[in-house]
Order: sequence, then structure tokens, then C-alpha cells
Amino acid sequence: MDLRPRFRRPRLRLTWLTARRLAALGVLPLIAVSIAGGLRSSLLAPSPSFVLYDRHGSFLAELESRDGGGSGRGYGHWTLQALPPRVVAATLALEDRRFWQHPGVDPFAVVRAAWQNLRSGRRVSGASTVAMQVVRLQYPARRSYVNKLIEAVAAVMMTLRHGREQVLAHYLRIVPYGNRIHGIAYAARRYFDKPVEDLNWAEIAFLSAIPQSPARMNPFDPAGRHRAIRRGRRILQALRAKEVLSAQEYDLASAQLRSLRVPARRQRPAEAMHAILKMEALLRSPRWAGYFADRPRIRTALDLDLQRMLAGLAEKKLSRWRERGAGNVAAIVLGRDGNEVLAWLGSADYFDTRYAGAIDYTQVRRSPGSALKPFIYALALERRTIDAATVLDDLPHNGYPVRNADLRYLGPMLPRQALANSRNVPAAHLAEAVGLHEVYATLGQLGLHDARRPAEHYGLAMALGGLPVNLEALVGAYGVLADEGVRRGLRWFLDAPAAPPQRVFSPETARQVTLFLSDPLARLPSFPRMGTTEYPFPVALKTGTTQGYRDAWTVAYSTRYLIGAWTGDPEPRPMNRLGGAGSTADLVQELLMALHHRERHGLHDLEFPAPAGYVPVRLCATSGKLAGDACPRTIEEWLPMDRVPTERDQTYYRLAVDRRSGQPVTEATPDEFRQMRTFVDLPARYAEWAASTQAGTPAPGASAPVPGLTAPSLPGATVKVSITSPRQGAQVMANPEAPPSANTLALAAVVEPPVEQIVWYLDGEPFALAAYPYSARLPLTRGEHVIQARVPFTEERSAPVRILME
Repeated sequence: MDLRPRFRRPRLRLTWLTARRLAALGVLPLIAVSIAGGLRSSLLAPSPSFVLYDRHGSFLAELESRDGGGSGRGYGHWTLQALPPRVVAATLALEDRRFWQHPGVDPFAVVRAAWQNLRSGRRVSGASTVAMQVVRLQYPARRSYVNKLIEAVAAVMMTLRHGREQVLAHYLRIVPYGNRIHGIAYAARRYFDKPVEDLNWAEIAFLSAIPQSPARMNPFDPAGRHRAIRRGRRILQALRAKEVLSAQEYDLASAQLRSLRVPARRQRPAEAMHAILKMEALLRSPRWAGYFADRPRIRTALDLDLQRMLAGLAEKKLSRWRERGAGNVAAIVLGRDGNEVLAWLGSADYFDTRYAGAIDYTQVRRSPGSALKPFIYALALERRTIDAATVLDDLPHNGYPVRNADLRYLGPMLPRQALANSRNVPAAHLAEAVGLHEVYATLGQLGLHDARRPAEHYGLAMALGGLPVNLEALVGAYGVLADEGVRRGLRWFLDAPAAPPQRVFSPETARQVTLFLSDPLARLPSFPRMGTTEYPFPVALKTGTTQGYRDAWTVAYSTRYLIGAWTGDPEPRPMNRLGGAGSTADLVQELLMALHHRERHGLHDLEFPAPAGYVPVRLCATSGKLAGDACPRTIEEWLPMDRVPTERDQTYYRLAVDRRSGQPVTEATPDEFRQMRTFVDLPARYAEWAASTQAGTPAPGASAPVPGLTAPSLPGATVKVSITSPRQGAQVMANPEAPPSANTLALAAVVEPPVEQIVWYLDGEPFALAAYPYSARLPLTRGEHVIQARVPFTEERSAPVRILME
């Protein structure tokens, strides 16, 4: 049984008549004013705004507070670690003399103001205290007696709730000091470039005068500055009268106030506008806004002198490129020590409207051309699909819808040469061998795409520029190769923690690709020696040019710097044969040479390290085997111990021939006609290429293979026939604008060992007899067809290849 006493809760019935009576007595208005005052008694302020400086302390920009707040957007709102006694004394000297005695409203000031206003018939004096001003700054409202009453109630409740010190500290954080500057801490830094603790009495008095009328006392305006000095003098007099200042301090402060100089208003450097806007966007994110909330003076990694050098160089280069259709240029310079952003040029001129200079082209996704190829090679090395001794085929008619940009084919190549020469066909082969999904996933790890579309959307075009990227992402990805396979975010702020690293490639893979990219000899014959891609010290470099010359890219790195550059038209329209090697590589070279001015003569060791645990091996560049005496092109490559070839190259061999006929010598050949020549015996798949390029003479003094000596077909030998073009299941479309004779399909086959002829069959019927190297052209006719190649008078034949012609 519940023995607790029961209490009946009284029920309050507020009838309309009762409400009218209370209203008549003024109760409801008082309740409303009290509620409004209570709601406004909190301390509110926007988050601190930031001031950016370059790495050497040069001013870059002040950034607005972006999150609103009671006092609106502007600059400042810096918190004070402690109340500065001298600032407190100067602030209260005229603004709120009895601040430490009254509860938020000064009754003496109210009576004085009321008497003065009544006597003059107009408002000539106010009675606002510091607490009341805080309320008004946080909740701006039209001047009226009702709002004044609400301010008073809120000020009293605010003082009781937070205490006088917190109210005063908040006032000194949000009070305006002209030019949209809020807070004494920021005003001291903005007007005098000092921390508030270092201000002298004259500067304190000057700043403390401004909040009384910030617009009329603008320090950057001569008349406003004079008014602030005059009110500052009154503040000094009040402090002297209260004996806060000694006579000597007063005299010194008065003299300093008379000769006070305010530095000129600082402007954002035009050359760094895009970099500033980029950092502003970063600082809006919760990660950085929270980190810098208590350290709003931010030292960035940017080097303003280097930024200006880059801007001037880009403008000079672009003035020449525009004759060939270039519209704008972008570039990024990183310090290799921590991926620090030393320079960031989003366009040649931010204020140029003709070429859309306000667009930050480091952020625009464009086709990268060949610039992604190094990552495909790195992935193939990482997965051990290839090593540095693997022979890659740069051949036409390989069944791929891929051509080299220069329409030339270089035959068998080692990875170093294939990458350095930027060959399209080997890159497409590698992408398919590794797997499109593997390639796509790795490019995602590198930050080059956001996986919004599947790998199949891009296909093999990922290796050739079909995956759009922006310069920021591309530079970050090359930073992985430069930083031994580790991905680190770009470092914008020197005093902030770096992002956690993420390993993408092994150090051995990254080092090997770097060695590929830094070998000027490996770039032959596609890129000339002593041009824009060569340096007097080691530099890993890759250019990219998109189809139709719409974009030109270069990324290069030494042991100290990494630079990426882009140029193109904003539309984008094709440029006049302006590629990466002819444009951005020139810009990057001149800048990198300037950064390495002490190393231009090769007197410093800037070598890239070899992969740890790898050994140097002399290879024949054609076969990837140990170089023999007859091999005309050798290359020293780094290989892991378990991948070093054991077989010596036999592709090239020396043979005595009769120089009159080119045939092997016999016992009857006179000595004066005997000559040693170098011959090459390439695998059968190179037959068509060798015949079209006369690749049988790869070195001075070499000659073509002697008939009957190159892998002869012996009676009874098994012959293997393989069709290399077209590929199984290919769909071929005729060009409706071309004449029928031009609508043909190239046929290519490999026969091992070689035979003199093969017969091409279409749908079971012979249609062409083809001699070595077996190529033919097939007229296009609509429908599904079956193609086969056979050795005459034998049962040797290829597998049938089905194609669809449309």
C-alpha cells in the first residue's frame, strides 16, 4: 500500500479576461522582454578567420569567416588566451567605466543619458555597456526603446550567466575595428602586424578608439585615422587621470600617438590567386578548420618568390604558344621533401577573361595522353607480368585498334625503351595482360579517378589518354613514383600534420620506373637528344599529348623537386601540333634548371638510387638476353637475382659472305671478296615489320638475312600458322565516304618456321596467295565471315577467325 502523501497539483486557468487584465498591468510585455533577453544571453561568434603567409613569412591573404554568427561575416574573431590588462584598461576607459561594478547595465549611465537626451530633445548620448554591445553585435536590431530594453535584460542575464571576464573577452573577440575586422587580436595583427601582447600604449589607445565608430575612424583613411588618434588621446588622458599611466608613460604614449603610422593595406598577390583559393577551400573542411581554430596565423608551404618566377615564366612561354592555339597554362611545383606545394599556378592570369583565367586549370579534368603509361608499367613490374628484360612488341596489325602517335613501329623493345619512347602498342598490350580491372583499381589508388564509372567504360583507352585526369591528381600520382611507391597527400601547411602514407608500389618497382624515365638514351629515336627532355643532371620525365593536340602535359622530377605542367585551349580546340615535348617540357626544363642552378654543370650527385637487391646486367636490347659480341644495341638494366637471364643472345650473328653477291662464302671465294657481316634472326612475328622497315640491318655494316639461312623450313618439320590480324570476334565498319577500293581489311599472320607462301581463305574459299611476310588486304563486304590461313599443299593451317563486317 502506497503511504506517500498525495499532493494535488494546482491547475491554472488563464481565461481571456484574466489575460486582458494582466496585459493591462504590463505583465505580458515584461514576460516577453524577459524571454527575449534570455534567448540572447548566450555568447556567439563565428569561427576565427585565417591569415595565410608563405614559407618565408610574406603575406598571402586574409580569409573571411564563413560560418555566419551573430556579428556576421568578416575577418578576425580570434580568441584571447588571456585578457591583456592594458587593452582592458584602455577599452573600458571611455566605453564602460563602471564595468566591474554594474551587473550588465549601468544605472548611472542610463540616468545620465536619459537626462541629456530629454534636455536636448534628441538622442545625444547612449548608455550601452560592454555587455549590451555584445548583445547588439550578436543580434543586430533596429534602434528602439523596446529593443534597448531587451538588450538591457539580455546584458544582465549574460553577465550573471557567464561572468564579467568572459563577457569582456567575448567583446574583445567580436567588436568591429573597421574594414570588416573583428577583435583586438586580429586588429593588432592586421594594422600593426604584431601580437596583441606586443602593442605599446599608443597603439592600444588608437585601436581602442575605433569601435566607437568603425566607419568614421577607418585607419586606412587619413581623416578616419585622425579621428581615431584624437579619441585615442582622450583614452590616454583618462588612463592618466586614473593613474594607470605614469607621467613618463603618458608623455611617451602621447608622442608615439602623434607620429603613429599604419602600414598600407596589404593585397593578395595576383600571381597566387588560385593557390589562395585552393587553400581557402581546404580550410573550410572540418579537418583543417578544426585544427587551425586556435592557430589562425597559418604558415603555408608556398614560396612566393618561386610562385612569381613560375608566373612570369609561364606568361613568357604562353605568349609564344598562343600563336599555335594554346589558350592557357597551369603548373605545380612540389618539394620532394614531404610533397610540399612550393608553387601553384592555375592559369597564366587570373583576371584574364579572354582565356578564362579565373578557372583553375590544375583542377580541370582533361585527357592526359601518354602520361598514365608509367603506372601501367609499374603495375606490370609489380605483378611480375614483366621484368626489365621482357621483350615487348611494337608492331602494326597486332589485332588492336591502337596505333602509335607517329605511325611508326619500332619492333622488339625492352620496357625501358618502350616507356621512354611512349609507344602506344606495348602499353595497350600490357594493360590487357595485367587486366583492365587491375589497371583501373591501381589508378584509383593513385587518386586519378573516383570510380564513378566501371573499367569497361574506358577499356584499353586508359593506357592512351582515355581516362580524364586533372593536373593536381597527376602530380600526386607521380609523387608516388618519386617517393618510392608511397602515396602522400600534397602538403599545403607547414605546421600541420601530414596525411598518413599509403603504399601503392614496392620501392623496387618505383625506383625501376624512375630509372626508365630518367634515361635520355632510352628515349631515342622518338625524342631527340639535347632537347627539352634532357638535363645535365638526372631527371625522370614523361610527356603527354592528347589526340588532336588538345592538351600537352609534362611531369618531371629530380631528387629535390617535382613539377607538372599543362597547356591547352579552354574550349578545348586543337592546337597546331603543339605537344608536350614542344611546350610544357620547355617550361618545366627552364624552371627546373633555375631551381638547380648550382647543379647545372653536373658537379653534384643527384643520381636516382637503383632498386635494392637488384644487380646490373648488360642485355641485348632486341632480345632481352645477355648481350653477345654481335649485338649492336646493348643496354645495362637492373634485375632481381632470380630474373637474370642465363642465355646469351643469338638473335645477331656474324657470318662470312661474298661481298659481290651477299651469299655465304665458299672455298672458291677469293680472300679479297670475303667480308664478315652481322645478320639478325628475328622471331617470325616480326616478319612483316622487318620487311617494311628493313630491320634486318639494325647496325652500321649489318645486312639483311641471307635467304635460306633464317629458320629454313625443312621437310617434315611442323609448321605453326597464327593469324595476328584481325582478332577473333572483331567488328569492322566500312567508311561510307571512301571508295570501295579503299575499304579493305589488313590481314597479317605469323608462320613458324617461315615458309615461302601461304594461302588466305575467306569462308572456306581461297582468295589470296601471299608470299613472305604473308600480308594481304581483304575487301570489306557486309556480313559475318570466317578467315583462315593455310600452307600450300600441306595440312598446316591457322585456327579460323570469325569477324563481322558492317
